[in-house]
Amino acid sequence: QVQLVESGGGSVQAGESLKLSCAASGVTSSRYCMGWFRQTPGKERESVALLPTEGGTSYYTYTDSVKGRFTISRDNAKNMLYLQMNSLKPEDTAMYYCAVTEVTWSAYCPQSVGPYSYWGQGTQVTVSS
Repeated sequence: QVQLVESGGGSVQAGESLKLSCAASGVTSSRYCMGWFRQTPGKERESVALLPTEGGTSYYTYTDSVKGRFTISRDNAKNMLYLQMNSLKPEDTAMYYCAVTEVTWSAYCPQSVGPYSYWGQGTQVTVSS
């Protein structure tokens, strides 16, 4: 059974930083994609940052609105996924979810929600101005 547990969310002021963590267990695929998605009420869930569990950082991707501010990273030995969020803006306010797909991808991870099979329960990030 695959389980994903996020932590690290909270309430901060604009310009401050947070680091989200996702602890994964039960994932058996040798290569899959992991990433962070976010969702606000009334809007579709969107990808924030994605990475394959194999391969270099050249295949890490970010949505345009967070490029230069957020950094996704992994620790395969610890089965951990991280999202360092700097220079937070009010528009970053959302529920953040980590997700995993066991489907093998040739290069870049899919940005759509559909291919991701497993999801955490989310951690709330609130940024005030």
